Amino acid sequence: MMRLRDLVDLVRAPAALSVPGDVVAGAAAAGALDRRTPGLASASVCLYWAGMAANDWADRELDAVERPERPIPSGRISAPAALGIAAGLTAAGLTLAGAAGGRRGLGTAAVLAAAVWTYDLKAKNTAAGPAVMAACRGLDVLLGAGAGRPARAVPAALAVAAHTYTLTELSRREVSGADRRLPALTLAGTAALAAAAGRRGAGRSWRRAVPAALAAWYTAQYGGAQARAAAEPTAPRIRAAVGAGITGLPALQGALTARAGAAGAGLAVAAAAPLGRRLARKVSPT
Repeated sequence: MMRLRDLVDLVRAPAALSVPGDVVAGAAAAGALDRRTPGLASASVCLYWAGMAANDWADRELDAVERPERPIPSGRISAPAALGIAAGLTAAGLTLAGAAGGRRGLGTAAVLAAAVWTYDLKAKNTAAGPAVMAACRGLDVLLGAGAGRPARAVPAALAVAAHTYTLTELSRREVSGADRRLPALTLAGTAALAAAAGRRGAGRSWRRAVPAALAAWYTAQYGGAQARAAAEPTAPRIRAAVGAGITGLPALQGALTARAGAAGAGLAVAAAAPLGRRLARKVSPT
């Protein structure tokens, strides 16, 4: 019988704390942060978990060699069960997106789901892999923007996509380690993203300073881990940088949300970062 802990490991459940902020950032930028946003965020989480399960199913033979402790190669979850979980979560995500966002929400979620499955089954181990994964995250931001003016959310979508690109490039070296140039290059990209996201936001008083504060937090967490990886690009340092990129993403999402004038929502999104780091000590986010 499948245990809850095995399912949590399969979908990297705590890593989903990095997901709702995509939708919130997109909704804030598009002027659509309202009662529909939680439903769209839930749809996003389901699609993320589906992608994690499908990823393990697709990598089951490789994981048997490199990560035999993962749920499928260890025998804790069968390959057919993992595939069924991925399909079921995809269906749940599409259903929630349609219920919360109507035709536009369902349409964006369908494209997002197709991109997720394309990455897991076809693109992951190709040169196009990082770009496809970046597109998934960009679409996730636009999922939250559908009820407003999506064009206004494009800069936020591009920022999250760029973060995801750097993260995916690093993740491809989690087992082998990397050349020093890779974490140095991704660090430069992170610094540029933080500078853009940290520009003063809309509103008055303390709210205008929130984007800069959250961008600095993002830089300290993810940028710091990349700097350590650049100094010593071993597999453990690269894995640590990838973990920091996953758990630190809410700080970037929060900065983008605050820049759009929703400082309170931005702070709430960023609050997922420390919780994600704590849970990552118990369940690996990678």
